Amino acid sequence: MYKSTEEARPGAIANLDTPKHMTCDWLEGRILGAEKKVCKKFHRGTQRSPHTTWYHHQYHYTMAAAQVVDISLPTLPQGWAGEKDFKIVGALSGATKRNVEPVGPHFLAHARRSRHNRTFSEDERLQAQNNVKKTETEEDDDISEDEDPMMLAREAKDWKGQDHYAVLGLKKYRWRATPEQIKRAHRKKVLRHHPDKKAAQGNTDENDSFFKCIQKATDLLLDPTRRRQFDSVDENADVEAPTKKVTGSKFYKAWGPVFVAEGRFSNKQPVPTLGDENSTQEHVETFYNFWYNVDSWRTFEYLDEDVPDDGESRDQKRHVEKKNANARRKRKTEDTVRLRELVDECLASDERIKKFRQQARAGKDAKRLAKEEEIRRLKEEKENAKAAEEQRKKDAEEAAKADREKNKKAKEAAKNASKKNKRILKGSVKEVNYFAAGEPTAADIDGVLTDVDLIMGKIDVDELAVLAEKLTIAGTDGAAVKTAWSGEAKRLVDAGKLKAGEAKVFV
Repeated sequence: MYKSTEEARPGAIANLDTPKHMTCDWLEGRILGAEKKVCKKFHRGTQRSPHTTWYHHQYHYTMAAAQVVDISLPTLPQGWAGEKDFKIVGALSGATKRNVEPVGPHFLAHARRSRHNRTFSEDERLQAQNNVKKTETEEDDDISEDEDPMMLAREAKDWKGQDHYAVLGLKKYRWRATPEQIKRAHRKKVLRHHPDKKAAQGNTDENDSFFKCIQKATDLLLDPTRRRQFDSVDENADVEAPTKKVTGSKFYKAWGPVFVAEGRFSNKQPVPTLGDENSTQEHVETFYNFWYNVDSWRTFEYLDEDVPDDGESRDQKRHVEKKNANARRKRKTEDTVRLRELVDECLASDERIKKFRQQARAGKDAKRLAKEEEIRRLKEEKENAKAAEEQRKKDAEEAAKADREKNKKAKEAAKNASKKNKRILKGSVKEVNYFAAGEPTAADIDGVLTDVDLIMGKIDVDELAVLAEKLTIAGTDGAAVKTAWSGEAKRLVDAGKLKAGEAKVFV
């Protein structure tokens, strides 16, 4: 019924009478055990199932005629009713004519086999060989390095001393290499240096040491713990610090990579960068504070002396372990001192630190000058205030003295005026002969002067002046003088300063 796999040629497709619309499920249902074995044998070494193989390459076989399969539908469940349980959710669209063209990798493979007149197995074998050559010869932009002949001649037993990154062609990446890059590099190296590949090429050298070195390097670099141990002692990843003092932009170009390389050992990431001449003081201080207090995971187990596995030499094993522990502590201490000296050297050469110190010094000087100026200003204000206060007191004293002098003069003037007015008052009655028609008697004089003294004692200076003015106007007119005196007596009585009848003459 079927042609053998080797005899089935793509050229025989035109003679097939198998309907092209047959489904995989239908074909699989018709494949007998023998045909399944043929498919399995044809695709030996692959993971395709007979079902998939038959679907992809169904035209490699011919069938006598289309087959009809009678299938009985299962019994409907009890209680099922078409009117109740059957629902129309849509309708079929109308038929449409379309042009269908074969596409895809399987059609291209079929076309390639037809063009070169190959069987399926021949084509698969040749394609696999081409893929290997392509992988070997392709220039991978990120994984492509020349191989050192001395490295190729390394003995497998010396694998611990090898540069694992160089073995895999990852020297330019080293600790930056990702697991994916390591796997790709391993695959490329294996395809190039596998012993079976060399044997197939006629290389009779049975030395597979470098291939073992490749395996060792891959196993180590894909193990995070062991890779850290190797990275801790990978001197090829270190960047040497400048041996002489550099200034300007060269300082940052020389020292920046040094701390980038050292930063790979820091537990805290990301590591602050060195920056440039425009970096702020905060950035620079953060950088140096970080490196003076760096938390490093760097260890030195990779350099340990191998511990003997002989169970009978337990003392020797403990001795070696103790020796290794002491050596690790010593190396760790030395590395800490080395790193601190490195930071000290960088700090001493950093011109930004000098600039910041000058700025700080200038700021301190400015503050000091401002403080001194403030002290001077306050002192001047205090002195000025003191002088103003002294001047105010002096002016007040002078004003008070002037007032006293003025008051004194006023008092003296008032006193003199009062004396004058009193003389006028006493003289007024004398001028009118004490109001007597003839020669006044002593009693007349005494009575008039008594009333004059009484009234003068009851009036103040101003009232005295007013009364003196009235008496001056009255002159020697006795009636007018007496009227003035009587009026003043009456005023005093009305004011309550003088009792009625107390004045005897002037009533």
